[in-house]
Amino acid sequence: MSYQDGMSAINLEMPPRVPRTEYSVENHWELLSVVTGINVDNESPVDLKITAQKEFRKMWNYDFIWNTYIHAEIFGDLRTSMGHAVYQADGVDYNDKIYCPFKEVEEVLEFDPLEAFGEKDIEKLTLDFEKNYQYRIELFSDAVNVTGIYVTCMSGLIDLFGWDMMLISAGTDPKKFGEVANRYTSWIQQYFNALAEARVPVVMIHDDIVWTEGPFLHPEWYRKYIFPNYKKLFAPLIESGKKIIFTSDGNYTLFIDDIAACGVHGFVLEPVTDMKYIAEKYGKTHVFIGNADTRVLLNGTREDIYLEVKRCMDIGKNCPGYFMAVGNHIPSNTPVENALYYNEVYEKLSKR
Repeated sequence: MSYQDGMSAINLEMPPRVPRTEYSVENHWELLSVVTGINVDNESPVDLKITAQKEFRKMWNYDFIWNTYIHAEIFGDLRTSMGHAVYQADGVDYNDKIYCPFKEVEEVLEFDPLEAFGEKDIEKLTLDFEKNYQYRIELFSDAVNVTGIYVTCMSGLIDLFGWDMMLISAGTDPKKFGEVANRYTSWIQQYFNALAEARVPVVMIHDDIVWTEGPFLHPEWYRKYIFPNYKKLFAPLIESGKKIIFTSDGNYTLFIDDIAACGVHGFVLEPVTDMKYIAEKYGKTHVFIGNADTRVLLNGTREDIYLEVKRCMDIGKNCPGYFMAVGNHIPSNTPVENALYYNEVYEKLSKR
């Protein structure tokens, strides 16, 4: 792990090696046991799990740790449960509870977050952000740490209404649903204002605005109701001098320029977003993190894995702010030998 290399990349100073991060692999207990020599699994005590995860991140040389602090829990019980398929080892994340508190489209289109959730104590929120940031530093002292917001705008609407009710409402009356997005922005702005006051140099802003295929609403709706609201939300962060790293799942290639124009300093992307476009247009001015495809690690040969890492390095290696990562996570069913070889290839090709 190297805070120095991570911050050099964040500041576009071209560190001597391509820094890296990864996602979800820290719960691949079989891999962690092999890499760290610590015998750990789902049934292990929490302290042992954290010890193994810290050691793994150190041995795999993470330079940046992805993290957000504000999630859907801020909505309390007034949010949709969409369930969850099996992803983690032994299916510990499976959830078959599906429920939406919004029964009619009109309820969605008239929803006012300020009325529902009220005003927040900005000083307390600021302190909470700082505490979360300091806690992450204690866990991972030799890497760039962040705190941030997961439910920025679209992700907040998804968590509140669920996919079905959200899409039906947006299709029924796009203008009124846009006004819901505006009201949500006005309410969530409190959290952004608090984050701007927090003593945190780099922040993570997450918003899932697309699917794997791309936008799920008309692109012009985003340009009328999402990106102008991003500019409002991000303004205090920019004024406070923070570096903003933006994350969205799916393919947001169509919106890269729109997001850049909102003032972000970096992009986190899955393999379906065009990293080559980002590198060619923003590679000297922005950070970008990704975008090896986990399906290659799941099902590919050693040659496939080598070529996938080389593809990413060929795109990003000449860009000062590039971080290597498997963009769509490394799940627990990834063959251990493939994950180990991926790391071996990364280490070999990471030197500039």
